[in-house]
Amino acid sequence: MFHASSGPPRSPTTLPPACLLVVLACPGPPACVARAFSLSSLLLLLTCVYPVQQSSIGFNSSTLESDHYVCVRQKINENDKPQVIIVDLKNNNEVIRRPINADSAIMHWSKNIIALKAQGRTIQIFDLTAKQKLKSSVMNEDVVYWKWFSEKSLGLVTENSVYHWDVFDPTQSQPLKVFDRLPNLAGCQIINYRVNDEEKWMVVVGIGQQQGRVVGSMQLYSKERGISQFIEGHAAAFASIRVEGSPLEHRLFTFAVRTATGAKLQIAEIDHQEPNPRFQKKAVEVYFPQEAVNDFPVAMQVSRKYDIVYLVTKYGFIHLYDLETGTCIFMNRISSETIFTTAPDSEGAGLVGVNRKGQVLSVSIDESTIIQYLMENPAMSGLAVKLASKAGLPGADHLYQQQFDNLLAQGNFAEAAKVAANSPRGFLRTPETINRFKNAPQTGQGMSVILQYFGMLLDKGALNRYESVELVRPVLQQNRKHLLEKWMKENKLEASEELGDIVRPHDMNLALNIYLQANVPHKVVAGFAETGQFDKILTYSKQVGYQPDYTQLLQHIVRVNPEKGAEFASQLANEEAGSLVDLDRVVDVFLSQNMIQQATSFLLDALKDNKPEHGHLQTRLLEMNLVNAPQVADAILGNEIFTHYDRARVSQLCENAGLIQRALENTDDPAAIKRNIVRTDKLSPEWLMTYFGRLSVEQTLDCLDTMLEVNIRQNLQAVVQIATKFSDLLGANRLIDLLEKYRTAEGLYYYLGSIVNLSEDPEVHFKYIEAATAMSQITEVERICRESNYYNPEKVKNFLKEAKLTEQLPLIIVCDRYNFIHDLVLYLYQNQQYKSIEVYVQRVNPSRTPAVVGGLLDVDCDEGIIKNLLSTVDPAVIPIDELVSEVETRNRLKLLLPFLEATLATGNQQQAVYNALAKIYIDSNNNPEKFLKENDLYDPLTVGKYCEKRDPNLAYIAYSKGQNDLELINITNENSMFRAQARYLVDRADSEIWSFVLSENNMHRRSLVDQVVATAVPESTEPDKVSIAVKAFLDADLPGELIELLEKIILEPSPFSDNSSLQNLLMLTAAKADKSRLMDYIHQLNEFNADEIAEMCISVGLYEEAFEIYKKVNNHLAAVNVLVENVVSIDRAQEFAERVELPEVWSKVAKAQLDGLRVSDSIESYIRAADPSNYNEVIETATHAGKDEDLVKFLRMARKTLREPAIDTALAFCFARLDQLPELEDFLRSTNVANIETSGDKAYEEGYHQAAKIFYTSISNWAKLATTLVHLEDYQAAVECARKANSVKVWKQVNEACVNKKEFRLAQICGLNLIVHAEELQDLVRQYERNGYFDELISVLEAGLGLERAHMGMFTELGIALSKYHPDRVMEHLKLFWSRINIPKMIRACEEANLWPELVFLYCHYDEWDNAALAMMERAADAWEHHSFKDIIVKVANLEIYYRALNFYLQEQPLLLTDLLQVLTSRIDVNRVVRIFHSSDNIPLIKPFLLNVQGQNKRSVNDAINDLLIEEEDHQTLRDSVEQYDNYDAVELAQRLEKHELIFFRQIAANIYRKNKRWEKSIALSKQDKLYKDAIETAALSSKGEVVEDLLRYFVDIGSRECYVGMLYACYDLIRPDVILEMSWRHGLQDFTMPFMINLLCEQTRTLEVLRRDNEERKARETSQQKDEDKTPILGGSRLMLTQGPASAAQANGITPQATGFRF
Repeated sequence: MFHASSGPPRSPTTLPPACLLVVLACPGPPACVARAFSLSSLLLLLTCVYPVQQSSIGFNSSTLESDHYVCVRQKINENDKPQVIIVDLKNNNEVIRRPINADSAIMHWSKNIIALKAQGRTIQIFDLTAKQKLKSSVMNEDVVYWKWFSEKSLGLVTENSVYHWDVFDPTQSQPLKVFDRLPNLAGCQIINYRVNDEEKWMVVVGIGQQQGRVVGSMQLYSKERGISQFIEGHAAAFASIRVEGSPLEHRLFTFAVRTATGAKLQIAEIDHQEPNPRFQKKAVEVYFPQEAVNDFPVAMQVSRKYDIVYLVTKYGFIHLYDLETGTCIFMNRISSETIFTTAPDSEGAGLVGVNRKGQVLSVSIDESTIIQYLMENPAMSGLAVKLASKAGLPGADHLYQQQFDNLLAQGNFAEAAKVAANSPRGFLRTPETINRFKNAPQTGQGMSVILQYFGMLLDKGALNRYESVELVRPVLQQNRKHLLEKWMKENKLEASEELGDIVRPHDMNLALNIYLQANVPHKVVAGFAETGQFDKILTYSKQVGYQPDYTQLLQHIVRVNPEKGAEFASQLANEEAGSLVDLDRVVDVFLSQNMIQQATSFLLDALKDNKPEHGHLQTRLLEMNLVNAPQVADAILGNEIFTHYDRARVSQLCENAGLIQRALENTDDPAAIKRNIVRTDKLSPEWLMTYFGRLSVEQTLDCLDTMLEVNIRQNLQAVVQIATKFSDLLGANRLIDLLEKYRTAEGLYYYLGSIVNLSEDPEVHFKYIEAATAMSQITEVERICRESNYYNPEKVKNFLKEAKLTEQLPLIIVCDRYNFIHDLVLYLYQNQQYKSIEVYVQRVNPSRTPAVVGGLLDVDCDEGIIKNLLSTVDPAVIPIDELVSEVETRNRLKLLLPFLEATLATGNQQQAVYNALAKIYIDSNNNPEKFLKENDLYDPLTVGKYCEKRDPNLAYIAYSKGQNDLELINITNENSMFRAQARYLVDRADSEIWSFVLSENNMHRRSLVDQVVATAVPESTEPDKVSIAVKAFLDADLPGELIELLEKIILEPSPFSDNSSLQNLLMLTAAKADKSRLMDYIHQLNEFNADEIAEMCISVGLYEEAFEIYKKVNNHLAAVNVLVENVVSIDRAQEFAERVELPEVWSKVAKAQLDGLRVSDSIESYIRAADPSNYNEVIETATHAGKDEDLVKFLRMARKTLREPAIDTALAFCFARLDQLPELEDFLRSTNVANIETSGDKAYEEGYHQAAKIFYTSISNWAKLATTLVHLEDYQAAVECARKANSVKVWKQVNEACVNKKEFRLAQICGLNLIVHAEELQDLVRQYERNGYFDELISVLEAGLGLERAHMGMFTELGIALSKYHPDRVMEHLKLFWSRINIPKMIRACEEANLWPELVFLYCHYDEWDNAALAMMERAADAWEHHSFKDIIVKVANLEIYYRALNFYLQEQPLLLTDLLQVLTSRIDVNRVVRIFHSSDNIPLIKPFLLNVQGQNKRSVNDAINDLLIEEEDHQTLRDSVEQYDNYDAVELAQRLEKHELIFFRQIAANIYRKNKRWEKSIALSKQDKLYKDAIETAALSSKGEVVEDLLRYFVDIGSRECYVGMLYACYDLIRPDVILEMSWRHGLQDFTMPFMINLLCEQTRTLEVLRRDNEERKARETSQQKDEDKTPILGGSRLMLTQGPASAAQANGITPQATGFRF
């Protein structure tokens, strides 16, 4: 039945007998139809998908191409950006939003691909997953309709043509034109385009308005014929159907049309195929209700699964027709809104559609009841049978079974075969049916019945496993394998293991294919191995999760194909999840076949991960190769891929094989290392370096010592190289000691020479100098002395002195670098090596000449030698200052005069030369003043310092020349030379120096100022320098001194008297220091800056002086501003304004009066000034002062020159405040720019409601007018205004006022406009409830349910209100509207109101099954009902509720416990249930449940059942229980049972002991109850000779000969013959023992014969094998090249050494 989610109920309508109409009626549909059809629950409500708007749902903006995606194009308003909203129906209704500007968007059927159309012609296709554009095209004309007509192609309909575009074909860049549109479709709105599966037929569907009705027009086009046909129709579809009697499918075209005279559905065949019979065209009436006058078909879909036509009309009706017969199956209305787009579902069962409300609906039939429903109508029984057979639906099985049995009874086997072949779901296609056909008698010469049956099945489709096996057997017997291959390719046979076994002897590959399809892993693996497809075995096993015996499989493969075996073994070992075989066993397999190379290759691959657990395999790999192929082992070790092998073992083998390097790499034995390390001739230097890098320091030193001791000549170079590389680690001192131990200066020289450049150890450098000296490497000694910074210079100097070298250059270098000049000079002078001294100062370091001269002077060298030495040195490279200093300190300065004069003569201009000459001239008093004044090349500071104590005037000359300010100031202060200092300061004109000397810290400041004022400044004629001096006084804050200075240069005649800057400065200084002089300066001076000085006066409070300055310069506005703002005398300002009579002055006075709150005077002044510019402040101040009459005057004056909204607004509001309403109305009717709404708001706020009414009325502001009318108590008019305003806020205010005045009719009108807004609903409800108007609230909410904009909140609040005030109506409300209620909120309301049945109802519909069950149990008296509780309890998620329910039933309904447990069996923990009922001693209540779950073999269940059975003494059931279920405490149960008074229970105890291998205890119990048969069986099962022997002796002792014989038979293999012979001899039982002895002797004889034959065969094999070995060569033979060792290692006798297999 179709469940409609919305729309009003409709009454049943009488239908013609041709079809069935079922309409929706409340509360539900007819029961028969409800069983037959179903509309699945509403898939989606698009308007609930944020942010889809109702206006965006329509034919032009919403598309549905399949049941996978809904696509909505939305643009809320002009300012909003357009976007495309995609809803994925197959993925939890996931919403995807994309900001896309497109006219239309359609999604692919199943892929995340979107096609976009923009500007009518631009088409683009995007892959949203890959985020890339697939294709793009611009059409020549507008596309009016488009859609996906297949998985890969788009259909595009333009005004004139139709195009197809394969989106995934890279060669098709543009859409291809298919055909032109007919003129008949011109002006039609295209609503659909369909293409058949073969893409040979197309139809374009359009609609248009003609003569007051909608006319459908279609163009049917045949691609093969290239012909179009016009058809009148509204909806069409293509379909294919297989009809009984037709070997091929019929291709059909069906369409529906409603004309002025009637409506029809027509079904016709297209592209008839031979040998099919012609399909008879069908034309059936389509019924439309009388009220649906304008209804017409809008969509048609054909179900591929059921061959049913779904026809949807504009008014939401759906019609179902059988495609083959055209029979009307069903009709009903499924939507109150138009379903504007549909698409078939992905299963081919029904359709999905979208209506104008945004509901996404899914339509299909109910497979479980459709056949039964059709069978209830006798006229449709044939259709029901066909539909059941075609779609495999249940409901008609009994008819088929009855017909089948009748035909077999009549002997009509052919028809019976046809019935069985066409049976629904193949329920008759069973082995029993096959056997019945096989046993059917042969009729005539034709085909047998069974073959006819198989032929029908092959025509219909595929055979099942039983049919496939029965058909293949005779086919293969007839050697017709090609038929089998053909059927397998066509998938006509169902693969099975049995079928593969049948085929295997005939074709292994075909059988393998069958095993693969049937998923028989062990047979597939065997097949791969048998066919040589070894590479597929592992992949297949992983794919199906099968684990074969890989070792055995590998052995087979290695024997057959060794190379493939190696590859297969590597695959097994390298499996990602871990090796699938034991690597040791794999190696054994290879070695058993002497496959050393394959074993090596396998292990290299398998052990590549170098795991610790593979250490023994790594050792094994290296051993086999070191013995058989050392070069391979060398390569393996060289690659360093293994680290976990037995290193000691491998090292010994390497040493034996001559691999010295590998032996060293794999041993830590010091003796072995020393034994091998001395053989450096067989070790590469690079490796040796690396190897020593791994040794410890002590090991390295020991090895080096051994190497030098054994063969110093051979190993010295290696030792030096090692020592060089690891010098930092070993320590240079230790290495030096080692080399000195063997007295090898050569080793020391080369070792230290390699590290000396990098070492910072002084000892290293010294030892190297010693070694180089010993090796006569003087050049190297010289280099180290020059370049090294780390040797001990004192130690080296002494060594070089003692070495008595012929060349003294190294000593000179050391002494020069480390300033041992005096020592050097003394050493050379004493040794009379004067030439060396000259070489030193001339070539080595001329800059050391001063020190050399000093040294020579110290040793009292002759002056002539010194002068001669100086004459040989270039003066340009001698530091003259140092030379002068050295000579000056020794009072020998005149010694340098010839050298200095000669230096000047050469053109040398060094400053130091002139400094020296100046000092000499000063000391000799050789006219120094002239030299100091005229010469500019000496250093004034140096010379000045030199002159300070000798002559201050010379120092002053030098300092002033060099501008050495501080030194000059100090020397003049010390010698009271203030006049000179003052003149220097004025001339210097440096503000920093002025700041320094005028500082208060200068004790000589007053003396200096006097000289500046009296002498320096008056003498100066440069204005800049005077200005700097004045500024210095100003910065030094000396106002008194500054005034003296300024009066001297301004008031007295001077070049600076009319200087405006100085006048300004004088007045500024006077204003700060002596205010009494300022007024005189104002009258005396005329060049000052009036504005600047006046502002300065105001800033220091001299307001009268500032007023005088402004008056002097006629600045009236500034003058009055001083009176107003500074003097603060409004009366003087008004008097001054009356005197000057200027508008701007009056404006300033008015502003001051306004600030002083003299409002009337201010307004009068503004009027005199005719200045309305300050209207805002005037309005504000006058309004606050209540001067409305004066303000009106001002505003009328202002309106003469200004048209400002503020002015007009203030004037209008003045009329309102003065209650001059007629003037207000006149003003508003006249031209104005007042802000009327603001005025109205203000009037409303201040209570002038009549004025506010006038304001709001003039601008038609209905919202605010309504609020105003509420205050005026005109409610009817307020409601009318609110309706015009249509504002939530206004409705709310009017509603509240009406409620307060109990105007409920008007309040309801307002309320209905409020409750459609969810956010306002709560406030409205609280308002009614606060006032106690509960029924009125319910009335408002009930009235609102019928509104178009009714929302969930309204239904919810109504439910809450009913729960509070009318609880008896709640259940009815919930049943009608539960789907539109906010269930969580309603649940809380029901809890508060104690409405328990309603609460359970809500929990169930909200899928809160846990809470529903808990509520039922907690309020059982009101809410519990057994059947409902069972339905609920199985859906809960919290497992604890199950056990709580059990306790509840135990307390409340114990008789229904078993029924409850039956539904909970699969969900509960059985052990816990047993514990619960055991603790309450109620186990017997759940006995049926325990027996039902005992199959789980749980201990608690078994214990509980066993306890019950023991208590009930039901020994038979107890025996079955302990035998079938073994999960119990066997010992404890047996101990209980062995004490039971009934023998049956003791027998069970004995069986339990036997089952648990407690043989003695079991036998003892059996002997106690004389159950000897059980005892004998127990002894036989024990397989223990001592147990059997004890029981045998027991039977002999009690004289039971029958049991004795029975023991011999049952325990034959467990009895020793000697024991039997002894017993029989002692007790006279030979006759009873004889059969046993005879059988024993017979078996022994047979065994001896078998052993004899085996021994003879073994000897024959050994003899044959010995002969074969004698014929095999001793050398070479079948050995692999890999195992024969290096071919190049030939001996002197020419015989290649062979591996013997002997291991050291």
